[in-house]
Amino acid sequence: MNYLAHIFLSGNNDLLKIGNFMADGIRGNDYMNFPEDVKNGIILHRHIDTFTDAHPIYRKSKHRLHEKYGHYAGVIMDILYDHFLAKNWSNYSDEKLDDYVANFYKSLEDNYAILTEKTRNLLPYMTERNWLTSYGTIAGIEMILFQMDYRTKHRANMQEAVVELQEFYSEFEEEFTLFFEELRAFCLQQMKKI
Repeated sequence: MNYLAHIFLSGNNDLLKIGNFMADGIRGNDYMNFPEDVKNGIILHRHIDTFTDAHPIYRKSKHRLHEKYGHYAGVIMDILYDHFLAKNWSNYSDEKLDDYVANFYKSLEDNYAILTEKTRNLLPYMTERNWLTSYGTIAGIEMILFQMDYRTKHRANMQEAVVELQEFYSEFEEEFTLFFEELRAFCLQQMKKI
């Protein structure tokens, strides 16, 4: 799962959301240097990634991209799944996506002091281009994939995955819907343990 899903799966706790959001840039036990709720968000992120990577539905979706994009297939699939979350946001939340995203950006600014350097550097680009809301459109997904491809060492032309997205749109959406219900239930269990 990508940024939007990680944030959403953190419930209503802003610090948990922030930890879950910036967890990819935090290695090993470095998470111990953060406030308790941020630590818990980082741990939750790791549980989500482990659950996702091993799940047969997610792996089925990712398999469609593997031949063309190799090890970037997982990165792309995470973004495509975020597309379906954004597109179908009203099925998962009573709050409008624009409002939810604006509140999250504000939370990042309000807690700037605890953000990692990587997150601080990412924040202006993310808010200026409104990444989280842009996930809801195919054009937005193409832009995000292009920007991610640009930051990689070996260009994989990730933005071209919108072709597969459109070709297998209904299959991806159905798989996302089934998978996300299981992931949400898993996250609720994990958050009870935290």
